[in-house]
Amino acid sequence: MTGIKTTGEKKMMFFSGRAHPELAEEVAHQLGVGVVPTKAFDFANGEIYVRYQESARGADCFVIQSHTAPINQWIMEQLIMIDALKRASARSITVIVPFYGYARQDKKHRGREPISARLIADLMKTSGADRILAVDLHTDQIQGFFDGPVDHLFALPLLADYVGAKVDRNKLTVVSPDAGRVRVADRWCDRLGAPLAIVHKRRDKDVANQVTVHEVVGDVEGRICVLVDDMIDTGGTICAAADALFAHGAEDVIVTATHGVLSGPAADRLKNSRVSEFVFTNTLPTPGELADDLDKIKVLSIAPTIARAVREVFEDGSVTSLFDEQ
Repeated sequence: MTGIKTTGEKKMMFFSGRAHPELAEEVAHQLGVGVVPTKAFDFANGEIYVRYQESARGADCFVIQSHTAPINQWIMEQLIMIDALKRASARSITVIVPFYGYARQDKKHRGREPISARLIADLMKTSGADRILAVDLHTDQIQGFFDGPVDHLFALPLLADYVGAKVDRNKLTVVSPDAGRVRVADRWCDRLGAPLAIVHKRRDKDVANQVTVHEVVGDVEGRICVLVDDMIDTGGTICAAADALFAHGAEDVIVTATHGVLSGPAADRLKNSRVSEFVFTNTLPTPGELADDLDKIKVLSIAPTIARAVREVFEDGSVTSLFDEQ
């Protein structure tokens, strides 16, 4: 005999950063595992320290961290967590990023600009990530930035089924808030059997960075319109699009987005909008000033979707099969 045989049993370990522990606990509960105890704190100068309380040697490790505010701190913490697992002899490291930071910087619009989405992927690879699992990337091309497997999960079934069960589908129109979201909106149309409309933004040439006119392409008069987007940050674009729909005779407007970033003036804009309901998933924690405004904001849990994908990865199954109906 020239070697040593082992039992060959695989071991899953689930780790979480400090950015969004509620989501991590939900995913762990769905998987039927516990979150590995982790000692993490900040030094006085802001440097981050991480140490796991259990051995990760030979384990298939899954590290979840959503890039919420303060985004740079949580990205750095996740990179340190990945590096710690690499040096702890983990068998494999899958990085779970419910919300992928810097995803909007996925190409150069002008000279001397960075492609920060690629930089984040490179940093994860360098730190030791073998695989990335993300939810609704801002653009599909980001999958090609990482030199390894990327599992792209979609919140569309969760959001669309909620809206479809809530409203009269005969009066429903799916609306894309801009030309860039038309492909996603078209998938909503296929799932709900609804027509498509598009809000087209026109800018005043004499006023920089200001949208002055919103043209609506499609019939929305007397219809219940559902505006679909991947993220809402300050809420300016989506609320202006909703106003345009009401101006063109829409009966009601519902806004859905996977990621509720909701920074800056978003809280006031959402509260003062004529939109009847904003529907998000919990890829990001809801800001405190909006958490209690539950009559207008609905948050759906993405944890079951993430957990199913994690199980497929661990068991060498097919993540794509989770979304074959699309």
